[in-house]
Amino acid sequence: MFEKLSYLELQQYWWIIVSILGALLVFLLFVQGGQTLIYRIGKTKTDRDLLINSIGHKWEFTFTTLVTFGGAFFASFPLFYSTSFGGAYWVWILILFCFIIQTVGYEFRSKSNNFLGTKVYEIFLFLNGLLGTILLGTTVATFFTGSQFEIVTNNSGTISSVWRGSFGGLELAFNFTRYATFINLSLGLAVFLLARILGALYFINTIDDEEIEKRSRCIIKITTIPFLITFIFFLINILIANGFAYDQNGLVYMEPYKYLNNLLAMPLVAGILLTGIVLVLTGIFIGIFKHSFKGIWFAGFGTVLTVFALLLTAGLNNTCYYPAYGEYLQSSLNIENSSSSRYTLIAMSYVSLLIPFVLYYIWYVWRAMNGKKMDKTELENEETVKY
Repeated sequence: MFEKLSYLELQQYWWIIVSILGALLVFLLFVQGGQTLIYRIGKTKTDRDLLINSIGHKWEFTFTTLVTFGGAFFASFPLFYSTSFGGAYWVWILILFCFIIQTVGYEFRSKSNNFLGTKVYEIFLFLNGLLGTILLGTTVATFFTGSQFEIVTNNSGTISSVWRGSFGGLELAFNFTRYATFINLSLGLAVFLLARILGALYFINTIDDEEIEKRSRCIIKITTIPFLITFIFFLINILIANGFAYDQNGLVYMEPYKYLNNLLAMPLVAGILLTGIVLVLTGIFIGIFKHSFKGIWFAGFGTVLTVFALLLTAGLNNTCYYPAYGEYLQSSLNIENSSSSRYTLIAMSYVSLLIPFVLYYIWYVWRAMNGKKMDKTELENEETVKY
């Protein structure tokens, strides 16, 4: 079946797979967003126990999806993996550290006689929610704004990448002499704020407590405006910016309004993006103004569609999804010059047929775990209080 596809079609197929995984990851960051709200919504120890146990049953989904996203990227586009993970190592080390302390936080928070104390582990969870989301969002923004690296081919024909930034990727977020830094940070902040909104919507959906629901709706209300400001700032800037395109010979050049042109050239992707934004706004509206617990599903599905469309815009239609700016422009990576071999892509494509079954399993487990709203009486059950 997959043998009949051209090499380019296989590369496009795997960019779609990677984009789906990235979109699911951003939705699952509601766990991280919920962790930053523990003290804003939970005013008592009982409240915090209820909040943490509510999202604690889902944190493995986020971590597993992150690992799967990275693994799929490595297998399908290894040159990106070696360039980004090998060059912007401080960013990825910090992201990894954030998820390590999250694991430690959930594992030891409720353990008796833990020597650090419960509050320290709750701080770990907060830091994971704050830094993890901002760093991931900032890193994804470089798919549009570019990084400073060079692809080098030695005399034997071996291809390698050399990171030309001075601070192992941290300059992407802290080099304020470059306007793109503000674009990067705007998406990082937008992802962080969206995660908080999704976390609050999730609490409304899963916890049966009037005060927690009231505080959660208040959080959504005060977070929506800064979220819209940061996201709109990012979206407008990439739509009006010169984008990184390449021709049939692989020559990279700057195209005015490249990402806007991509949406116009791919109306289906544009439709997915607009639908996703509308659904996110609908979920937020329900969370603020309606006495309903279904806002998470509108906003969650909208998040998946929006991120999916943005990633497709970054990588399809002869676009460099990991651009190198300045004098290293020709080192920019696209799905054609950074992918695995045709044989590898075909083999992995057959494995990808298992993805629908995995998604069904996740949905089944999710539904079983969320069949009944949690309340404070369940905290008396030792099997319920896991975290």
